[in-house]
Amino acid sequence: MELTEEIKRLCQKKKAIILVHNYQPGEIQDIADFVGDSLELSRKAAETKAEIIIFCGVRFMAETAKILSPDRTVLLPDPEANCPLADMITSEGLKSLKAEHPDALVVSYVNTSAEVKAESDYCCTSANGIKVIDSLPTDRKIIFTPDSNLGRYLIEKTGKDLILWDGYCYVHHQRITLEGVRRAKSLHPEAKILVHPECLMEVIESADAVLSTKGMCEYVKREVADEFIIGTELGIIHRLSKENPTKRFYPVSEEAICESMKLTTLEKLERSLREEIHKIELDPQIVAQARSAIERMLAI
Repeated sequence: MELTEEIKRLCQKKKAIILVHNYQPGEIQDIADFVGDSLELSRKAAETKAEIIIFCGVRFMAETAKILSPDRTVLLPDPEANCPLADMITSEGLKSLKAEHPDALVVSYVNTSAEVKAESDYCCTSANGIKVIDSLPTDRKIIFTPDSNLGRYLIEKTGKDLILWDGYCYVHHQRITLEGVRRAKSLHPEAKILVHPECLMEVIESADAVLSTKGMCEYVKREVADEFIIGTELGIIHRLSKENPTKRFYPVSEEAICESMKLTTLEKLERSLREEIHKIELDPQIVAQARSAIERMLAI
């Protein structure tokens, strides 16, 4: 409690806001000014007058906040909190693929580094990926990076032939399985199955709804059902349970944990804020180019 109060005191003193992703530990979510998905949080932060943004998530999320608020100080409590999916593609790798397909448009998932976004024509999220792909010309090839599972889902939904980068989120790709879905359904036959589009297609095809983390939160609030099987990282169940105390949530797998997301602690958060350490620093040109890709997405 003393640590929590000290963090709140520092936020007030330094005009800071705390952004917390849905996959973060419960005690971190409970201290947040805003809890949500990565782009949603960065956009909210840009609308505030905060001088310091402390992003409890992984590096690409903090970078996105810096891209949208380049004049603010952005802190990442643990500098080792990297996203394995985002790390599966580099700007050099993307440049090589672009050289093979010089006429292709590049759409990159928001789960990428600032440098990769800067090499992209558009960004997208798991919630708006279908709209972004549908909006693009039918006579242009489209490179999609880095999540191949999300890419295959977009191919299925849009009918467009995407050139996929061979990346994946290990939590959704390896730890959320069709066997796990079937096991959970056998235990909770009345529960609705909600899965993230980063999952394998066989998992997606078993679901009642395929949703982003924000989409899951909205779906649960409006649904009359009171039991849900959740096919994404376990952290979101804390928020779902907190916002819907009369409903019950069951994970597809108790092993659906992102180790990077769990690196944030109250102690690291307090120290980063107190000492203003682990700042996100980006080249201004990279920021400008990456911002253009995000703005093209937002225009759609």
